[in-house]
Amino acid sequence: MDVAKSPYGNPELFNPASVQVMGVINTTPDSFSDGGLFFDSIRAVEQGLKLAEEGADILDIGGESTRPGAEPVDETEEIRRVIPVITALAENTSIPISIDTYKSNVAKEAVSAGASIVNDISAMTFDPDMARIVAESGCDLILMHILGTPRDMQRNPVYDNLLEEIATYLRGRVDFALKSGISQDKIWVDPGIGFGKRQTEEHRDNFEILAHLPHFRGIGSKLVVGTSRKSFIGKALGGVSADARLYGGLGTFAWSALFGADVLRVHDVAPTIEMLKLMSEIYSSFRKEGRL
Repeated sequence: MDVAKSPYGNPELFNPASVQVMGVINTTPDSFSDGGLFFDSIRAVEQGLKLAEEGADILDIGGESTRPGAEPVDETEEIRRVIPVITALAENTSIPISIDTYKSNVAKEAVSAGASIVNDISAMTFDPDMARIVAESGCDLILMHILGTPRDMQRNPVYDNLLEEIATYLRGRVDFALKSGISQDKIWVDPGIGFGKRQTEEHRDNFEILAHLPHFRGIGSKLVVGTSRKSFIGKALGGVSADARLYGGLGTFAWSALFGADVLRVHDVAPTIEMLKLMSEIYSSFRKEGRL
């Protein structure tokens, strides 16, 4: 990732041109952002192909909502939701497919169907067999920080040192993955914005994480940031609904691209791609002038 010195006090700026865009497809009836829109597998496949045409680098397929308060889904039902979508997309696009699950059996079926990335919100803590499945498959792995479970993560999250506790947790999970036979270059990390993070006047954890993204670089081979349509954006904008958070989300992604994110997990691929292209042009001109 191209890195330059900033004239504005921060030691590093990262080239937005190297950032990958992961397009989200929720095959669920109850996801916070698009629940029900792509519950039908045909519509989910159509959405995946649309995101691919818009320039997505990765497609992330999930069959269980992980919004705050969400109830878990039986693995049989989760498999029923995601496998036809992954199979069809693998047959019709060459873009890497990620399975968003913390269940090892779902991951195993998804990899067999064509997925090459496992995106585990629990960092392999909810299912003890996940590490073996990932190691045997040779796929890439995203380890995310979460405090609690989706059902209870926002009830009363507490931290003494937010940034260091997240970083320590992620380092520990990376070590576990390495000891389980997963290659360092295949391990990505995600600080888990919105997953057990405080949103109060006193504690603005999600913004704190964004403000210190370089703190998490180097823990894994890639740093993933997922802020798309999340409630902390809506709250900062006066309480706007999930479908009205595009512009706020783009602001968080622009910041993330400059300050160390390797992968942006987004619902709105086309606007994100356009934003990154323009930022890349500005970055290149700045460097050409010798200002970076």
